[in-house]
Amino acid sequence: MRTEDRALADAVRLGEELVDAWGSWAPTLSPDCTRIAFVSDRTGSPRLFVQNLPDSGGDGAGGAALPEAREVALGDDPVVEVEWSADGGWLACAVATGGGVRTQVWVVRPDGSDARRVAGSTTVHAELGPWTRSGHRLSVSVPGETAGEPTRAYLVDPASGEMYALATGELISVLDLSVDEDHVVLRDGQRGRQFCVVVDRVADADHPLLPYPATGSTDRAFVRPAPPGDPDPPGRPAGPPLIAYLATDAGLPRRQLVAIPLGPAGWRGQSGVLAPRPDAELEGLDADDAGRTLLCVWNVAGGRSELELVDAWTGKGEVVDGLPGAVVSGALLSRDGSTALVAVEGPERPRELWRLDVASRTWTLATARPAAPAARLVSPTLEFLHGRDGLPLTGWLYRPPGWTGPGPAVLSLHGGPEAQERPTFNPQHQAMAAAGIAVFAPNVRGSSGFGRAFVHADDVHGRRDAFDDVLACEDFLVRLGVAEPGRVAVTGRSYGGYLTLAMLAFHPGVFAGGVDICGMSDLHTFYRDTEPWIAAAAVTKYGDPARDWTLLRALSPMQRVENIDVPVLVVHGELDTNVPYGEATQVVDALRTLGRRVELLTLHGEGHEYRRASSRRRLLGAMLLFLDDVLDP
Repeated sequence: MRTEDRALADAVRLGEELVDAWGSWAPTLSPDCTRIAFVSDRTGSPRLFVQNLPDSGGDGAGGAALPEAREVALGDDPVVEVEWSADGGWLACAVATGGGVRTQVWVVRPDGSDARRVAGSTTVHAELGPWTRSGHRLSVSVPGETAGEPTRAYLVDPASGEMYALATGELISVLDLSVDEDHVVLRDGQRGRQFCVVVDRVADADHPLLPYPATGSTDRAFVRPAPPGDPDPPGRPAGPPLIAYLATDAGLPRRQLVAIPLGPAGWRGQSGVLAPRPDAELEGLDADDAGRTLLCVWNVAGGRSELELVDAWTGKGEVVDGLPGAVVSGALLSRDGSTALVAVEGPERPRELWRLDVASRTWTLATARPAAPAARLVSPTLEFLHGRDGLPLTGWLYRPPGWTGPGPAVLSLHGGPEAQERPTFNPQHQAMAAAGIAVFAPNVRGSSGFGRAFVHADDVHGRRDAFDDVLACEDFLVRLGVAEPGRVAVTGRSYGGYLTLAMLAFHPGVFAGGVDICGMSDLHTFYRDTEPWIAAAAVTKYGDPARDWTLLRALSPMQRVENIDVPVLVVHGELDTNVPYGEATQVVDALRTLGRRVELLTLHGEGHEYRRASSRRRLLGAMLLFLDDVLDP
């Protein structure tokens, strides 16, 4: 076997080993802090697990034996999310129907009994919302099945399955309910322009938390009791005062923690930024039941995370030292404020759960972890560059082990576009580097984590500026001496797949090949065929399919498909109803008609997210073989 062939085979084996390095995420705590439920793919597909919570004060590295995790069976469909009821009697789960985009909501006892579906079906999507604070009922939201039909929110009795109407709105989601269930916090609005309202169920009235319309978006909000002894401001009606806490960038340059006093009859006090962080964006927020301690997850330093505990009564915050991972993918605070449960990961470790004892600031590993990979993995470096118009950009660079000079490289573009490339556990990047292919994963304009102006810089008429950012990244790799001219490929998933096709169609001659993973090939057919609620939310980002018809046609790679004259690998899940499967077949058919080299990899039983390890192994192997061939000198 040639040395090059052996290196490729070793990279494929490493990629498969990393795909099989399962993780644990989406944690939830029992009310008494003795047990945890979470999602893990340790059996090859995301499933629900329950285990006892380890005592705090261990060595923080999992040296002591961890409690055994027990799977709670809910059928063959992947589990997406789980919430423990406040009374401890139930778990509520979001389950991906057939592995696709639509989810069903199930309830089950923590011992695995009484499992039943309470919302959603094979054709109807239902979103899991929070439990009431008493724990006796669960909130769910069901988007309309046709264009223009509103979303309806319900409270569900888990024992009987009976549903009670809660609210109706265009794109609403339930974020929180007050203890007495008199007030409901709802989020509504399109991408990048979401806003929150508080519904007074007694008065049958709703009131916006922040003035609307307002520049920016509110992603998270909940209500808690106001501090004891809080004086009554002039003009506030008599009644129990509440404080609403929001993660918002409405009127702010970055997403921050905002507090708003609330009272009866829609009274709203002066809002204010609590514990401001001008250097970071707030991406996670939780609180204890008393509203005394707030748990904040901040996005800093190009995508790394910081965890901060804030005393809501004094406004003083403290960053917690020793975070056991580069990126926090989920965090929650116990009802009594004594314990935080945090999902973390990094370039060399898959997602795992850690317990934080709030009083002692002690970290303890909470869940088992797979064996460390046999090969040494690459630690990416954060690189800085500028777009063609001078806009500052960043990206994470994975140099091959023993890198000595220019060679083959790949630009890897994330989805969203409001997602963000971060130093997470990525088998694809690691396997590419092991095969001798440098990977640069940039955050072009439209990415989250860099402020409100940056995330909106590609909206509608700014799309071509994002194209220019990708071209600037290719230039940067060559100037940096990492990539050899003519040996750079481009790949991406979802919106990143669209960007991949756009680069090949609108800027031929720049890239040696492309791998489009579940990307849109025509923006008009995407709008026509995607889920109605996805289309309704997307117009603020991509444009309106009627009003902006000419622009969307001009920005669709299918309109310049004849320009694609390099090899292309197209990958798509057959059950994808977010970016429907037809987006793949139409571009593949067109390229085959033109006599171009194109390959189609269909992942059966998968939707927009490839949740099964077997599917991810197929994808990674196909990508490595394709790129090794395309980038071979």
